[in-house]
Amino acid sequence: MRPALCRALLAVALSIAIAACSSSEKSRAPIATQSTQSSTGTQSTIQEMGVASWYGPGFHGRPTSSGEIYDQEDLTAASTIFPLGCHVMVTNLDNHRSVEVTINDRGPFVKGRKIDLSRKAARTIGMLDNGTAPVRIDLISAPAGSRPVGSAPRYLVQIGSFSREDNADRLRDKMEAYYRDVRVDRLDAATRRYYRVRMGAFSTRAEATSRASETARFGFPIIIVTE
Repeated sequence: MRPALCRALLAVALSIAIAACSSSEKSRAPIATQSTQSSTGTQSTIQEMGVASWYGPGFHGRPTSSGEIYDQEDLTAASTIFPLGCHVMVTNLDNHRSVEVTINDRGPFVKGRKIDLSRKAARTIGMLDNGTAPVRIDLISAPAGSRPVGSAPRYLVQIGSFSREDNADRLRDKMEAYYRDVRVDRLDAATRRYYRVRMGAFSTRAEATSRASETARFGFPIIIVTE
């Protein structure tokens, strides 16, 4: 075989080999994805990170936002992020202990906190003594038709509006004997300041209407407003 022909055939073979290697490298390149998979192969949907606190004796035996009576020895929690009826897994990031709880109340109403656990739930993940802990919250299930998790609550039940703060404070103190999500919101309008006593927030209008019906027995001028 002629030397020139040999060199040409060798060049072609070398080009094919290089192309094959390049194709193989591309097929092994990692594919970036933002989805995470659970051990069962289902896609993880909602996850929140933040601070958890707990509430107990002072609210034991009182109605929750769902209408259930709060029992500090049940595995329940309060949240303004997840709709009522959701089941979530709460993991203490300090010790990696976890507990599954049902969201049946609204709270906590302290900036920076994501969830308020029952006494039993807090004890289960080892945060009872410290009072708070950094946690990861994973959604397990949500009621059919509930609003998307992570969206802001929309409805408030207003039971009074006053020009004097002390009057608003007295009404709030009275209603706190029945509900733990009562607060006073201040509104500055032109040269006047008003103090509005409100409960919530609620994820759906149906939840707010239920609370309004419950509190109608007190004779207040109740209105439902959007947040």
